[in-house]
Amino acid sequence: MALLFLGEGPRRFDVPCTITIEQSPEHFHAHVELEGDIPLYPGDEVQVHGAPVTVDFGQSLRFTRLATVKRANAFTRAWTRLAAYFDLTELYEVSFNPGSLR
Repeated sequence: MALLFLGEGPRRFDVPCTITIEQSPEHFHAHVELEGDIPLYPGDEVQVHGAPVTVDFGQSLRFTRLATVKRANAFTRAWTRLAAYFDLTELYEVSFNPGSLR
């Protein structure tokens, strides 16, 4: 019996997903929602299958595809968390130097 962490299942599995893409003056985004509320953890990878999609300006598309979720191993998960922590700290760098801006 294999020991699984964080309640995860197999290391790699396929799942249907819904893709929403919009390119307009109000929104510019692409979202992928996996069916079944599958949790993703640091380091996990999601690959959406199918041909590339082109969305013209002012257009919005919503369609379904198949995606493969690949679970990260314990080392990759820990490394991703550590790297994300240091990336986040870059946002905290501010300066309180006296003086005026020119």
